Amino acid sequence: MIRAFHTAFMTMMRQFDADLQREHRLSHTEYVAMDFLVEAPDRTLGLSDLAARCQQSLSAISRAVGRLEAQGLVRREQSTRDARAYNAVLTDAGLQRYNEATPTHNTSLRRYLFDQLEGIDLEAFGDALQRISAAADHRTTVPSPTS
Repeated sequence: MIRAFHTAFMTMMRQFDADLQREHRLSHTEYVAMDFLVEAPDRTLGLSDLAARCQQSLSAISRAVGRLEAQGLVRREQSTRDARAYNAVLTDAGLQRYNEATPTHNTSLRRYLFDQLEGIDLEAFGDALQRISAAADHRTTVPSPTS
């Protein structure tokens, strides 16, 4: 089951990437970052906060923000709270691209995920995913196997 889950998850992520790249010149990681920025106050998040929300390292999210910045979709601003930190700010052009990409992303979600879950209790599935995330959030190391 673990191998099947891993293969399915990785395949689904590649499909999301392919669809978004083909239609909107965005990676799935870039789309997810924009998704969090859209919902943030003033469409602004600190890079560390954005990295945590996207489940990415600071280095990885910095590279994604750099790619978005090169397209004029995001700009970096020095934090007013911490001179060492930077914020990512979704631009108007970024909001427009996000809005254009959302139907593609929703179609991909339906095609590669929800259409494949026919007959499965989606509420129970969602609850299980939330429990997995919650358990991981409270753990800083992998538990050692018990004898």
